[in-house]
Formats: sequence, structure tokens, C-alpha cells
Amino acid sequence: MIRRGARTRWELPQGNRLAIWQKITPPQLFVASFALLVLAGAAGLKLIPGLCAGDSFTWVDAIFMSTSAVCVTGLAVVDPATFLSFQGQVFLLLLIQLGGLGILTFTSLIITALGKRLSLREESLCIFTADTNLHLTAGQVTMNIVRYTLIFELIGAILLYGFWVPTLGWQGAVWPAIFHSVSAFCNAGFSTFSDSLIGFQQAPMVLLTFMSLIVMGGLGFLTHEELLQIFRSRRAKRAYRLSLQSRIVITTTIALIVVGWIPLTFLEWDRTLSDLPVHHKLVNGLMMSVTSRTAGFNSIDYAKAGDSSNLVTMLLMAVGGSPGSTAGGIKTTTVALIVILAWSRLRGQEATTVWYRTIPEETSARAVGLFTIAAAVSLVGILLLTMSEGHLKPDGSVLTECMFEAISAFNTVGLSMGITGKLSVVGKWITILLMFFGRVGLLTLAAALTIPRTGAKDFRYAYEDVVVG
Repeated sequence: MIRRGARTRWELPQGNRLAIWQKITPPQLFVASFALLVLAGAAGLKLIPGLCAGDSFTWVDAIFMSTSAVCVTGLAVVDPATFLSFQGQVFLLLLIQLGGLGILTFTSLIITALGKRLSLREESLCIFTADTNLHLTAGQVTMNIVRYTLIFELIGAILLYGFWVPTLGWQGAVWPAIFHSVSAFCNAGFSTFSDSLIGFQQAPMVLLTFMSLIVMGGLGFLTHEELLQIFRSRRAKRAYRLSLQSRIVITTTIALIVVGWIPLTFLEWDRTLSDLPVHHKLVNGLMMSVTSRTAGFNSIDYAKAGDSSNLVTMLLMAVGGSPGSTAGGIKTTTVALIVILAWSRLRGQEATTVWYRTIPEETSARAVGLFTIAAAVSLVGILLLTMSEGHLKPDGSVLTECMFEAISAFNTVGLSMGITGKLSVVGKWITILLMFFGRVGLLTLAAALTIPRTGAKDFRYAYEDVVVG
């Protein structure tokens, strides 16, 4: 106790002045924010009256639906179109929006809107959520993220509203247009139609609008910002070089769409697309390629698709979208770096190079490591689901369905071969964990679980080689 004149105050030790939450690392706070949002959403779905049109959620189903919404997956154990009331669909859409942007982005937005300067800790949290190489402050990044999101969602809602007015009416088209625009841009895959987009197989403009929203949501906010900078630079007649990150994202995205479009259309030409005219077959084939990249909307019944088509779909689901986007998966840049690394080694190059740029070895190693861990987690998820869901078929042969479900959940896609609503309690918990791990990201989760080590960081043991191959 220290006395100053007539006043007395207590001095705490310096180490105790730091609140516990301030000791949490950015990855830990990022993971915790999603976990808390999932729990809050589950509690809301279970306890708030009026969200269900009939029977209420069980706790497991409430956690499942909340996780699927927050992790923008789209897998559903109930039909949102019939099980949820209008208020319930609004609540579900709120979870989708919060999960799509990231709760930390909203926190930074509130701080910025209040006119307060972001602290170094808050800066690191915001930059961790939306990494950028542009010369922007964390507040500007956050504002741009929200601005891009609202603009794309507004444009999408207006277009869908115009397309649906003739069939749904002036008032009836409002809510479906808003819901699906947000769900599509966030790559969530939830729909207020029981058959998702199967009823719009012969509505090409509707499908093209969905595809545009899905691609824009999956590109990543860094790429959006750079494309805007290019537009501004051309108007001002200034030179602006697109970063290697954005060039890889755009090139890989286009390549994957085309590579998926051709085989999926060919494989389903005389199967699920057999009753459609040629031009509708082409559009639906393109939709199959785009939506497989973590979107989750389906214009065909995947339970009736061929095994070859489902295999191509699973490969596309595993890739997902791009870093800093609303999409999941191991990301386009990860796959691109692995391909570039392999091509460089085949040419006998020591360095990994592309477009006259050398990629750091630690970045390539991180991509390989992420791919390996993601494959391992997916395989474990598939194994556990096949063990818990053998009851779905009399002969227990559920490998294809469980493989499709596990990859869809882990990569936050939302497509299913129709077994989601039939999952056992154990199967639901396995899927919940896969969705959560896939949304927060394996590198983020690993960083959150890692205890910071003190001491020399450059210390290493002696080298000893190992024969490979």
C-alpha cells in the first residue's frame, strides 16, 4: 500500500495488470470467436421462441445447424424452407453473414466506426483475418471487406428479385432474393427452397447470377481490392502491377472452373442432365463446377449422379476458394503452389518460380504441409463416418456417401448425397467437428493450440539425410 497525502490506493504487481484475454494470441481469439458464435447461435435456435415452424430443435441439431451456418457450409439436418419460420430463417441468415465475414471483422468495424484508432493488438487481429499486401490500414481493410460484401449482395438480391417476380410475385420474391444473395456470396449453400436450385434448371440467368456471386465471394477480398486498384490506375493513367497472389488466385480459379465444367457436363450429359436442352445442359454443367467450390447449391440430385461425376466433385470440393474469402477448402493458392513446386522440380530447378518471381521455400513447404494434414483429417473423417453410419444401407456399403459427406463438411461446401438428415448422433458430431476445423483452418487451429516458446528461435539439430522413394 502506498500513501500519498490523505489518499490511499493499492498497487497491483505489473504482471497482474494485464487482463487474461489480452494474453490470448490472435489465432486463439479467432478460433474462440467462431466457437462462441456457434454456441450462441445454437442457444438461439434452441431457446428463442418462434424460430421453428413446428417441432423445436434438439440440442445436437441446433449445434449442427448453427455450426453449418457460422462455418458457411450449408449441410442441414432439417429443411430450412419448412422447419424454420420466417424469423428462424432471418436468424439463420444472420449467422451466415456473421460467419462469412468473420466476427472479428465486425468487431474491428465497430471500433473503426466509433472513430477510435485500432490498437496494435486489434490491428494484428484484423490483418490476421484478412491478410493484405496493399498499403491499407486495418480499419480500411475492414471497411472495404464490409463494403464489397454489401455491394455484391445488394446487386445479387436485385437481380434475383427481378428474375423471380414473375413466378413468386412482387412481395413473395423479396425474402428469397435477399436470403439467396447473402447465402451465395458467403458460399453458404442454404436455401429457402426445399430442392435448392433444382427447380431452376431451365432458368440460366438465375444460375448465372448464383455462379457470379459464388465466384466473387470465393476470390478473396485482397483480389477484389487489387482489381479495384487496377481500374482506378487505368482511369488515372498510372501503372499498377497485380500481385503474384492475385494472379495465382484468378488464374487458378478460371482453370478449375473450366477443368470441372468439361468433365462434369460430359459425365452427366445422359444422366441427370438427360432431359434438358443442350444450352441448359451446358449451363447446369458449369453450375456443377462452380458450386462444387464450397458453395453448396445444387441444380441436380447428387444422389443420382454417377460415381465418376461425384469423384470430380469431391476433388473440386477439396480445393475450395481463395485465401481471405468466404469459401473453405485448402484454397486455390495451396494447390497452385504444389503444382508450381512439382513443375519446378521436374525441370530441375532448385527454386520454385512462376511469372519471373521466386516463391519462398517456407511458403511452398507450408502448402505441402497443409495439403498433407488436410488429406489426413479428411481420411479420418471418412473412416469415422463409415464406422458410425453403416446403418444407412442394408449391406453397410456407405463409403461413397460418407466420403462425399466428409469432404463436403471439412471443406465447408454443403453438397450432399442425401444422408445428412439421416446421420446418427455420433455422425452429426463428427460432421460438426469437420465443419468447424475446415472453417477456422488447420494452420490457424494449429497456431491457436501452440504454446509460444521462449528462447533462441534459430536453434536446430544436426542434419542427417533420409532416402526418399
